[in-house]
Amino acid sequence: MIQGTGSDVGKSMIVAGLARVFARRGLRVNPFKPQNMSNNAAVTADGGEIGRAQALQARAAGVPLSVHMNPVLLKPQSDIGSQVVVQGKSVGTYKAREYQALKPRLMKAVLKSFLVLAARSDLILVEGAGSAAEVNLRGNDIANMGFAQAAGVPVVLLGDIDRGGVIASLVGTKVVIDAADAARIVGFIVNRFRGDPSLFAEGMATIARHTGWKSLGLVPYFPLAGRLPAEDALGLPTRGAGGRVKIFVLAYPHLSNFDDFDPLQQEPGVDLVFLRPHEAIPGDAALVILPGSKSTIADLGVLREAGWDIDLMAHLRRGGHVLGICGGYQMLGRSIGDPSGIEGPPATVPGLGLLEIETILEGDKVLVETEGHSHDGHVPFKGYEMHVGRTIGAPSPLLVLSSGQVDGAVDRTGRVSGCYIHGLLADDRMRRHWLERIGAEASDLRYEPEVESTLDRLADHLEAHVDCDGLLAMARTPAITPG
Repeated sequence: MIQGTGSDVGKSMIVAGLARVFARRGLRVNPFKPQNMSNNAAVTADGGEIGRAQALQARAAGVPLSVHMNPVLLKPQSDIGSQVVVQGKSVGTYKAREYQALKPRLMKAVLKSFLVLAARSDLILVEGAGSAAEVNLRGNDIANMGFAQAAGVPVVLLGDIDRGGVIASLVGTKVVIDAADAARIVGFIVNRFRGDPSLFAEGMATIARHTGWKSLGLVPYFPLAGRLPAEDALGLPTRGAGGRVKIFVLAYPHLSNFDDFDPLQQEPGVDLVFLRPHEAIPGDAALVILPGSKSTIADLGVLREAGWDIDLMAHLRRGGHVLGICGGYQMLGRSIGDPSGIEGPPATVPGLGLLEIETILEGDKVLVETEGHSHDGHVPFKGYEMHVGRTIGAPSPLLVLSSGQVDGAVDRTGRVSGCYIHGLLADDRMRRHWLERIGAEASDLRYEPEVESTLDRLADHLEAHVDCDGLLAMARTPAITPG
């Protein structure tokens, strides 16, 4: 199990890289994260959803996605509450204190999923959540040491030197956690080092001396990390890459599945920027994207408070384009109704009125991989749906699915479009279509092969700087049995 001294220290990336390392050695590897908090999710082969990080790790391991890889997924809907997804299906929305009381009952599902994976694995790589030193939450913990103790798995602690204070972070973790938890840690890794590694040799020795844990590696900063999907909003770029054509994504508080736009970041002719609510939409935007949202009505309110609705009208008057995906598609319509209070108090609110559609938030959540082609031009695509709601109207659809059904809508000018399909721009054919549509020059980027190549290079990077043989030797048979 890889635990961290904090959030965003690189746990997800390290697990992905190790998954590729050991899969290349011929082992059956599966990733596992007992509890994840993210609005970036992926559809699984067994009809549920898991965090995007585990989807990337499964890809690195060469195994199909399963709900058991991330049995508890928390999808924040407000500052104090989250939707709780257990083994791929929502079990309700809970405030933070309510969830703490729920966690002991969730441990059973977590251990069951772990055993399901164990039955088909030579090696499971477990990722912790947040910090191993959150002692205030240790009593009912299912994400870090609570799980490690229940499953009897050894722990490696990961620290991030790039943020500073890594010696204190690692040694301090040993000081504040329970002695039994500290004894479960068998080694440590320091991540994101820049410069001459010999200058930190004494630092590594100091950590080992004060903790009694084995030094397993000093990992230099991996410059290609940005080519891999980020797990949460901490990974969102704050500035664009400087391409000629400007594309802006509205980063409202509950945006979801923002990895939809990773391929655009790698297009050399594109300057992709995520705008925060205090930032106006610039006048030189070629395309403005309304992304998915975990709380569509609330984020639509934020959009209006930020003045983005006014900015969008000015953008369209200048001849710009607008694309809405999933929740962003719903916002572009005439209205959004939530009669059952799925997102909050029952309400119906006016949409932006840019598309002739209306949405009712009702029914079961749609979780399905799909493919098809554009309604105009028959440009093919592959993607997935992950949404609650039924949208009606759309006299001019955007996409035709392989089932024969249509999805999305386009306005009469052809400059405002929306659909439910995530992953649309990861398909090189559809991305080229969209870039040409807004006057941009598409490169010869082959996105999916580029992800594969980056995972291989990450694995090479870790094999060069981490004691992978030592890690494998530390692995143990789980100390739990079925039932």
